[in-house]
Amino acid sequence: MDTKQPSFNLGIVGHVDHGKTTLTKLLSGKWTDTHSEEVKKGITIKLGYTNFTIYKNQETNKFQTKKTSNSLKQISIVDAPGHESFMATMISGSAIMDYALLLVAANEECPQAQTLEHIKTLEIAGIKKIIVIQNKIDLVTREEALHNYNQIKKFLIESSIYKDAPIIPLSAEYGANLSALLKTIVEEFEDPIHNNTHNAQMFIVRSFDINKPGQDYSDLKGGILGGAIRQGSLKQGDEIEIKPGIFKIVNQKMQATPIKAKITGIKSDKENLDAAYPGGSIAIMTQLDPIITQSDKLVGQVAGLPGTLPDPLYQLTFEPHLFEKVITSTKTFDVKPLYQSEPLMLIINSSTTIGSVSATKGSTQATVNLKKPIMAFGGDRVVIFRQVEPKKWRIIGYGVVRL
Repeated sequence: MDTKQPSFNLGIVGHVDHGKTTLTKLLSGKWTDTHSEEVKKGITIKLGYTNFTIYKNQETNKFQTKKTSNSLKQISIVDAPGHESFMATMISGSAIMDYALLLVAANEECPQAQTLEHIKTLEIAGIKKIIVIQNKIDLVTREEALHNYNQIKKFLIESSIYKDAPIIPLSAEYGANLSALLKTIVEEFEDPIHNNTHNAQMFIVRSFDINKPGQDYSDLKGGILGGAIRQGSLKQGDEIEIKPGIFKIVNQKMQATPIKAKITGIKSDKENLDAAYPGGSIAIMTQLDPIITQSDKLVGQVAGLPGTLPDPLYQLTFEPHLFEKVITSTKTFDVKPLYQSEPLMLIINSSTTIGSVSATKGSTQATVNLKKPIMAFGGDRVVIFRQVEPKKWRIIGYGVVRL
């Protein structure tokens, strides 16, 4: 296996402006908010991803990201939006996360609205271990820091399966206590065991065009796919099939046609790979027309070898697991059972779609007719959103897919 590819994906999540992108820069040296709207608004909108390596300095016995001869872990970062308007993007990113860092600002009350939603999303996604970072510790007094720490601990005990998660005080702005965080990452997050022998499945969470306006046609590059492989492997020169593919309306119904493409290159951050496996995030260069991949048009799709992927689903059946209540910044809502013809927003793996409930079987089964077909596999988890407030979708639980 090519050791240039990191062994796992580490999500960085939390409420807006709690320091996620600053921490990403501290770990990797890369500022991931590069999209024009992100620069203008000062918030993360799209998923950002980059890599970093943890080293141990034998002279000081401290953990660091500055290169030494003793490399301990190579890790891919998935930097997810914290603003409520981009929760769907954060949830799509959780489809490729193995572990997560949850940031909580020490100078604000805990939990904030998206802190609660993010931790529920991680739980729904099946992420077993997280580390909580009490960030911006440089902005508070010792007493304020202890008060905030106790709030975090109470929140973890009451709200999630992560009651024993480590809480690490940190100043991402100044790098204070970075060694303790890196040491905890090494101790808490083991390299996952993946299946490399099954048919390849790559979840696509970004797609884009790297060509510049006015570039000469002879220098144009094909479209890029970004994401992670869940199982199997892909190598340079492989032909891949992308499903559902291209959407179009036929007889007033959405239809999908699979896309085929050749892999012309594979990268993990700046490293070129001959082949990619389950583990850290990768980018696949293809011969696709960039107009197909630009502006994340293929987010939510799955790539694999031709003929190995199942057909897209136009109707989804799942076993619902609903919360008792939904808490927003202004209200608390009781969660009622799903009902016939109810509109829902569903996120499964990295795909988002809208649908209408066509059938229910008590509280044990629901079937939803989908506006846009999606890729799903038996046992996958689907995040369920309902409009509990006008024009605002809120997570009300999750479902386990039945095929």
